Amino acid sequence: MSQFPTHQHLASWAGMCPGNDESAGKRRSGKTRKGSKWLRSALTEAACAAARSRGTYLSAQYARLKGRRGPKKAAVAVGHSILVICYHILQRGEPYRELGEEHFYRRSEGAYRKRLVRQLEKLGHRVVLEPLPQPA
Repeated sequence: MSQFPTHQHLASWAGMCPGNDESAGKRRSGKTRKGSKWLRSALTEAACAAARSRGTYLSAQYARLKGRRGPKKAAVAVGHSILVICYHILQRGEPYRELGEEHFYRRSEGAYRKRLVRQLEKLGHRVVLEPLPQPA
């Protein structure tokens, strides 16, 4: 992995990073770059297999993106994540640590709570948050 200074360089070389075509505030095609077609097809196939697994970070990422972007773009995004994960595993020499499907919920739990409180306040309710007592 010493060939690539960062994971972004590897993703760019592999053609798995999204393009950025923006001018005057208008966003145009975000088509991915040209790269190794063999590596790209292997990564997207691995992403489709990871999407069918249950209870994993990659399947949760695919499910989140599929609703907004569609299945093919979601598969490319998950393939990009797999490539970045492989880069870090090989560079650091550490085993893969699964984050789980709850990762996205835990990451944005505070923002989710604030949004719900704001919605209730907009409807004319006063909200006081108190944690539930933990069972012994």
